[in-house]
Amino acid sequence: MVSGRRGVEGQLPLSSMPRLGGLLVDGEGSVRYALQFDRDALQVAYVELRAEAELPLTCQRSLERFLLPVRIVQRLGLIRDEAEEAALPAGYEPLLVPEDGMLDPAELVEDELILAVPAVPVAPGSETVEREFGPATEEAPRPNPFAALEALKKNKPS
Repeated sequence: MVSGRRGVEGQLPLSSMPRLGGLLVDGEGSVRYALQFDRDALQVAYVELRAEAELPLTCQRSLERFLLPVRIVQRLGLIRDEAEEAALPAGYEPLLVPEDGMLDPAELVEDELILAVPAVPVAPGSETVEREFGPATEEAPRPNPFAALEALKKNKPS
């Protein structure tokens, strides 16, 4: 694919991605993607991934479903072993190619979508919940459990 400067385009349903599915509210929707294989001026083999999707997430402020628009443009340097990672130019993310040299476009797209999901999803425009949390009721003073020991200590003859 790299030598031929080939590309792959397609569309995948979100429901077909089991690892991503655990982060989503439901599997409704799809992702459009394009993969373009090539070499740069330094002859580094890479794949450029472009993906667009709207991910159904739960807002952690309102606990309601919302769609997070995701647009990914990522250049992945193709490496055969981890030692080659240091030689990648700036701006490249390493992608370890399996022994057989075959990449699964669906897995690659799913990996990048998982990385795009925020740790704490919050719907744009949702209001921050601010509230003062004080004691619910007036707390009655409780006696000190060591007061009895202190009284014994004072009454003890020296």
